[in-house]
Amino acid sequence: MREQQLLEKLVSARGVSGYEREVRELIEKEAAPFADEMMTDAIGNLIVRKKGKGGGKKIMFAAHMDEIGFMVKKIEKDGRLKVRSLGWNWTGSAYNERVQFRNGRNGVVSCEGWIEDVKNDAGKLYVDIGATSDEDAKKYVKLGDVCGYFGPWMELVNDRVCARSLDNRIGCYQLLEALKEHDGESPNDVYYVFTVQEELGCRGSQVAAERIAPDIGIAVDISPAHDYPCDLEGSNEVDGGIGIKISDPSVICDEEVVEAMERCCEEKQIKCQREVIDKGGTDASSMNLSGMGVKAGGVVTVVRYPHSQSAVASKKDIEAGVDLIKAIAAYSFS
Repeated sequence: MREQQLLEKLVSARGVSGYEREVRELIEKEAAPFADEMMTDAIGNLIVRKKGKGGGKKIMFAAHMDEIGFMVKKIEKDGRLKVRSLGWNWTGSAYNERVQFRNGRNGVVSCEGWIEDVKNDAGKLYVDIGATSDEDAKKYVKLGDVCGYFGPWMELVNDRVCARSLDNRIGCYQLLEALKEHDGESPNDVYYVFTVQEELGCRGSQVAAERIAPDIGIAVDISPAHDYPCDLEGSNEVDGGIGIKISDPSVICDEEVVEAMERCCEEKQIKCQREVIDKGGTDASSMNLSGMGVKAGGVVTVVRYPHSQSAVASKKDIEAGVDLIKAIAAYSFS
C-alpha cells in the first residue's frame, strides 16, 4: 500500500456519528500541505479544494468520516448502561463484543434475555463497564456519552486486512492519497470532502453539496461483499477490483459518470467491478438530489462483515480506488 500507516491511524481514530472531530483533525493535518483551499463548515464537514486549469467541471468527492456506534440513554441502578444505536448496528455482531468510549473507558456489550430474541433491537442491548451501581457508573460515563467498537487493525493472508471502522476510513484514506497525487493539469475544480453523519442519513454530504453546487458528485465508500455465505445476494467480490456503483436503493448513478469511470479503468489498467446492491446507500444519494440536481456516481471498496468490529478488505482493491479517483479527477467530461 502507498501509506499503510495512514490507514491504520485513520482506523484507530474515534469518530462515532456526530463526534468526528478526532478523525477530522487527523485528516486536516494530512491534507493541509496539498490544499489550495480548506475549510470546516458548521456541521463539521472538512472541504478541501484543488483548483482546476479551467474549462472543466466542478467535481465533489465525498468520503464520510463517521462510524457506527452507541449512545448512553439510561444508567441503570445496577450500573449497566442502556444505549441507543448511532447508525445501523447488527445486534448479533455487537453481542459480547468490546466497545470504547471517547474518554478511554472500555465496556462489553450484552443484552437482556436471549440474543436470538432481540431481533436486531438495539434497545435490548446494554454496555457493562464493570460498574457496581448507577452512582459508580456516573464516575466514568455520562448520559449521552458515545462509544464505538474496539476492533484494532489486524493483518490477514493474501493482502487482506481486518479492523473496525473500515467503513469508511478506507474512503478517507483513498481521498487523502488521491489529493496528494492530484494532477495539477486537471481542467476540473475538485473538492475532496470528508463528511459527517453519513450513517445517520447522509446529512453531511447534503449540506456540503448545497454549498459547493457540483456538476458531478461521487461518493467514495465501501460496499458489502457477496462472495461468502451471508444474508445478502449480489456480485460484489473482495479482490474483484474497485467497485463502480451502478445503483443502490437510494440512487441510480448517471450513465455518463459510470462510462467515464469504466473508460478510466480501461485506459489506466485499473481492475474494477460493477456494483449493484439492493440494501444500503451512500452519500451519492444526497448529492444527487441537492440543489437543482447533480450527476452522481460512486467509487466503492468491497468489504466483508461491514458494520462490525471485524470488517475485512483487500489492500489491492483499496489502492485501485485511489487510482480511479485520481483518474476521474483529471478526466475531461463533455
